[in-house]
Amino acid sequence: MTDESSAGRVVILSGGVGGARFAAGMADWVPPEALTVVVNVGDDFEPFNLRVSPDIDTVCYTLAGLENPETGWGRRDETWHAMETIETLGGPTWFRLGDRDLGLHLERTRRLAQGMPLSQVTRAICQALGVRAQVLPATDDSLRTWVKVAEHGWLPFQEYFVRHQWRPRLMALAYRGATRARPAPGVMEALHEAEVILLAPSNPWLSLDPILAVPGIRSVLQQKRAVAVSPFIAGRAVKGPAAKIARELGYTATPLSLAEYYQDILSGLVIDQADAAQAPLITQRTGIPVYITDTWMQGPEGRRRVAYSAWTFARLLASSRGVEEPAA
Repeated sequence: MTDESSAGRVVILSGGVGGARFAAGMADWVPPEALTVVVNVGDDFEPFNLRVSPDIDTVCYTLAGLENPETGWGRRDETWHAMETIETLGGPTWFRLGDRDLGLHLERTRRLAQGMPLSQVTRAICQALGVRAQVLPATDDSLRTWVKVAEHGWLPFQEYFVRHQWRPRLMALAYRGATRARPAPGVMEALHEAEVILLAPSNPWLSLDPILAVPGIRSVLQQKRAVAVSPFIAGRAVKGPAAKIARELGYTATPLSLAEYYQDILSGLVIDQADAAQAPLITQRTGIPVYITDTWMQGPEGRRRVAYSAWTFARLLASSRGVEEPAA
């Protein structure tokens, strides 16, 4: 952590693996009391009648240093005895829950059944895992991402993403419950007080849009503006189906397309050096300044580098000094 860590609050809008790694990199630059991560809950679902919050858990595990480095999700040093028993008994095993991970879902479900909202349960999980940054669900209310695909019609998100391995052609998305949802306690306060708001390099349609669909959140970003880190590098997604989904929804997997898609809420965009040629066109078409760097988040140093680039760029823009040229 540098002397600059005395800066004001940083808020990150995050999905799962990419957002979690970005948040972990930011945690090395800003003090925990200044960092808030607002996390997508559109992926949440209830296998075996247990409440599973995949993106929240990935963020919490990663900030705690407990994530599985091979998969990016779940916990390291996991065992699978419960799933083996379920398989032996002929039960569904397409969504795999490790034994340690299962314990968390059991306790979350118990607390929710007692009337504790998801935001309070998440706070308790963070405290137990030693996570000092504030991790907040976008909403405590029911918000679920549904996906319409050519082969099967409408599917719950996890059916599409895990069971079908995101192979079916995506035709439409719906964030069910979003219009009735309210931001979780602390979300709006964090956004209003933030010096810097960042969109993590998460999937725009599966991770970020469910957060922005919660009434009130997008309107704050339209006023305060955010800096996004592009999840695309040279026409491909760093991880997951973002590039495939972009094409199927009629977009391109490029920083330019991302800038145009989020033009109403962005003050800046961080892109990879492989896409440097797009920078002048992005600014010309959208008016959004661009920062060029290496956006691969490989290992702790990669996470730190990308987080620091986005943070310092956002602070420069917020200070009204601006930047004259994209930085290399």
